[in-house]
Amino acid sequence: MRAIQIDHYGGPEVIIRRELPVPSPGSGEVLIRLAYSGINFMDIHTRQGKYAASRTYPQTMPTTLGIEGAGTVEAVGSGVYDFRVGDKVAYCLSWGSYADYAIVAAWRVVHVPEELPLELAAAALFHGLTAHYLAYDLGKFGPGVTCLVHSASGGVGQLLVQIGAQLGATVYATTSTEAKAQVARDRGAQAAFLYDNGRFADTVRELTGGRGVDVVFDPIGKPTLRDSMRATRTKGLIVSFGSVGGNVKDLDPIELGEAGSLFLTRPRLADHLTDAQTIRRRAADIFTALIEGTLSIGIAGRYTLDDVAQAHQDLENRNAVGKPLIKIA
Repeated sequence: MRAIQIDHYGGPEVIIRRELPVPSPGSGEVLIRLAYSGINFMDIHTRQGKYAASRTYPQTMPTTLGIEGAGTVEAVGSGVYDFRVGDKVAYCLSWGSYADYAIVAAWRVVHVPEELPLELAAAALFHGLTAHYLAYDLGKFGPGVTCLVHSASGGVGQLLVQIGAQLGATVYATTSTEAKAQVARDRGAQAAFLYDNGRFADTVRELTGGRGVDVVFDPIGKPTLRDSMRATRTKGLIVSFGSVGGNVKDLDPIELGEAGSLFLTRPRLADHLTDAQTIRRRAADIFTALIEGTLSIGIAGRYTLDDVAQAHQDLENRNAVGKPLIKIA
């Protein structure tokens, strides 16, 4: 089978395509014949070495890239009773989706409804589960809640904006271009504007009568985090769920106090997907909404296994509006 691997960390030049034997599932595992793999910043950060010392997402070299895929069950290991050969399935948070086949622990795998194309399942699962826990568990969206969503034209951002608007929250959005801002408005943002070198915080204050928002969702990091603090109300919450713009390495906790006794959290999806029941519940919510049309996610581009380096470069340059995919089958 084809597999896209790395032997060491670095830029797109470290990506290697290899021919490997098709693996066999062990106890509690399924073998999935992949049709699509999602391309995520987590893949890029894996390649760059940001998870080299991670206890949440441990890895060994060589690593087959890709943490999200969709396809059909090819074989099941002993002790697996929820899946059969031929089932449409999807999964995330298991390395190895940039390949023709992947071995995945069965508890991480979800059934894909017949009405939902595998392409959409691959595009929606990782980002959908992320948006789900951010909206429901951390943001506690509902009437009267105000929030700011950074990178609102991206995969997670688009879903967060839509979920927030549907649950009655007031959603403000930031993007890097006016065209991307229009995407956020189309998804339901009450207002969308540019980062403007941090002046987005002044805009948020103006829109909220000087109060600031209840919660800010910040996947960017260094370029935005301190201005996110300025945009947040007293005793409000900042959810730093990514660092695509660089890590903040010099934050003194006293700054949170000076900014209004703020709460800052850096969550990880794995801690919100600790068992099969939780994964399936969140996935069912996202898949049902996609089928019913109450949620939409744009597919930014479709690449092949031969185009992975270019796909990573495009995402790093933030050219994607929505979710890029690798079409494997």
